[in-house]
Amino acid sequence: MAIHVLRRTQVVAAPLAECWAFFSDPRNLAQLTPPQLDFRVLSDLPPAVYPGMMIEYRVRPLLGIPVTWLTEITHVEESRRFVDEQRVGPYAVWHHEHFFTALDGGRTELRDVVHYVLPFGWLGDLFHPLLVAPQLAKIFAFREKAVAARFGRG
Repeated sequence: MAIHVLRRTQVVAAPLAECWAFFSDPRNLAQLTPPQLDFRVLSDLPPAVYPGMMIEYRVRPLLGIPVTWLTEITHVEESRRFVDEQRVGPYAVWHHEHFFTALDGGRTELRDVVHYVLPFGWLGDLFHPLLVAPQLAKIFAFREKAVAARFGRG
């Protein structure tokens, strides 16, 4: 069983407060998810994340097969970071940290660190380079383009 780590950093031309307001509003999740995943939120969402918050949604990550994903927001440090962890879903472990750092000139650095473990032990790990890693790369590439379109490149 391998623990995989995905790291992404992006600088945008928007102030920290604006970035935080967008990313900490779970109602904006769909805007950051590729349409082919058919992302659907199933729970009522408040305008801001908080520790203990549960978000249930459906996604079709592979071959159009629907998967229910339940995420818990485990940590929130206002305007600095928040963490979401999968409670039910396709991964054995999914721990996603979102970091926000104000930069000069009204810019913001957005940093994501995801630790994840695939199900089925070594068998699941066989699919990592063929299916999972490329799929995650596409998802985060879409997210980067969507964020740049919204906030501008920094």
